[in-house]
Amino acid sequence: MSMFLDTAKVSVKAGRGGDGMVAFRREKYVANGGPWGGDGGRGGDVIFVVNEGLRTLMDFRYNRHFKAKAGKKGMTKGMNGRGAENLYVSVPQGTTVRDAQTGKVIADLVKNGQEFIVAHGGRGGRGNIRFATPRNPAPEISENGEPGEESELALELKILADVGLVGFPSVGKSTLLSVITAAKPKIGAYHFTTIVPNLGMVRTKSGDSFAVADLPGLIEGASQGVGLGTQFLRHIERTRVILHVIDMSASEGRDPYEDYLAINKELETYNLRLLERPQIIVANKMDMPQAAENLEQFKEKLAVNYNEFDDKPQIFPISGIAHQGLDALLDATAQLLDQTDDFLLYDESDMQEEAYYGFEEEEKAFDISRADDAAWVLSGEKLEKLFVMTNMERDEAIMKFSRQLRGMGVDQALRERGAKDGDIVRIGKFEFEFVD
Repeated sequence: MSMFLDTAKVSVKAGRGGDGMVAFRREKYVANGGPWGGDGGRGGDVIFVVNEGLRTLMDFRYNRHFKAKAGKKGMTKGMNGRGAENLYVSVPQGTTVRDAQTGKVIADLVKNGQEFIVAHGGRGGRGNIRFATPRNPAPEISENGEPGEESELALELKILADVGLVGFPSVGKSTLLSVITAAKPKIGAYHFTTIVPNLGMVRTKSGDSFAVADLPGLIEGASQGVGLGTQFLRHIERTRVILHVIDMSASEGRDPYEDYLAINKELETYNLRLLERPQIIVANKMDMPQAAENLEQFKEKLAVNYNEFDDKPQIFPISGIAHQGLDALLDATAQLLDQTDDFLLYDESDMQEEAYYGFEEEEKAFDISRADDAAWVLSGEKLEKLFVMTNMERDEAIMKFSRQLRGMGVDQALRERGAKDGDIVRIGKFEFEFVD
């Protein structure tokens, strides 16, 4: 099913945990006060939340980086640092979130209000209270906070145009579309037609955004199936508001009001319930001679067809080329969209494209490689996380870190790879000697 795709790339980074504290009680009358340092607070998560008011991924063109705050450090008197607040990011209904590197789908966000944590905050480091044991009642050891998760995400939204442009060829639909839209998403390649439906994203001055499609070739016998295939017609059916573009200057020698009737007849013949959609009449090419006069006659003819109780379509005089009258037109369109019910926007059949959600294979605890200078290099997510959380300024913490490495099997693995006593071992920029 070809669909218009609106895409955006973003980077997300959750907050790191606060560092734990090393502190001791120093109070009168309390001998050997003991450890008193609290834990750091948890870092904030980055959470995507579905907001049905959003229609496009437009906002992500202007803001691509989302970073949650870090947790606060642990304090004395055993007080823990405060956890950071989560960062909530609104996305439109129907957004698919992929890992930008692997292309793997992480989440399909379809229900209003649905939430998904795209990056988890790091946990706070433990303070020295937590390391006290009968054998070591006054530990000078605390942990640094854990780093928050970070990743590059690709967002995709299958766009169903909110607004359709209809009108005869050469009335200025394409010009209007190019003037009002900020960006063109990828467009499905429709093999069955030489006419590609153009689609663009509009953002109004007041910050609303919506998708507009030029519905081409409607008039040239399209209702008999000429020109456009049925797949594209499904999109037209879902259009919520129609902008009916009319060349008021009558530059092609046709009568504007006859054009208006002819196109509506065509919409009716389509039997796409399109006439039920609210319409706005766009009186284009108002910068041309004769246009003002023709508009007056058009209004008179229109008035005859509607009695006072009917909802007469609004008419907006504009000039696409001279960029006149566009803001008023776009604001009115956004307002009309707000008042118009959603038709069935998402067919289940559209959504079932691929199923995927696998969990990552169990990550290896560490990797060993050899650097050019013959040093052994340790890497791996789990090991690097432990390293970042170790306070390298305190001997006790370093001793604990080396015990953790031994427990993970690093010493054994180095020995098997042929490491000798005194060899240099490196983690990031930190170096130490291998002791066999």
